Amino acid sequence: MAEQSYSSHTRWLPAFHFFAFPVLLLNTINELRHLYLAPSRSTAFAALVAAAIMTSLFLARVMALTAQDRLIRLEMRLRLQALLPPDLMARFNELTVSQLVGLRFASDGELPALVGTVLKDGTKQSEIKKMIKQWVPDLVRV
Repeated sequence: MAEQSYSSHTRWLPAFHFFAFPVLLLNTINELRHLYLAPSRSTAFAALVAAAIMTSLFLARVMALTAQDRLIRLEMRLRLQALLPPDLMARFNELTVSQLVGLRFASDGELPALVGTVLKDGTKQSEIKKMIKQWVPDLVRV
């Protein structure tokens, strides 16, 4: 397994982040420029299509991340059932998906204490990740 930490865990998908998104964003801006410079039904429709394609790309990414978050919630429920004492497990539904996303990088040994802290303090995802001492990499993310 590759090393992963708070500073290196962000996943960039080059085809999405550095190609498709910038190209479609520039296309949308360019079509809006055409609409401004030469307003017509044709340029308005081209701008509308560009915005629709851009929206589709954005929604496809959001849907993939939402599905991933649902899987993380299920994975964490199963993992925590084996690790948490019954009193903490009974409070599982108090954890937000965002908190569970942060907690998934913690090792089994430190997870019960972290869950207790998160439930007590309402810690945010980025702070949870910073509190992790033994990082468990997740290399198969969307």
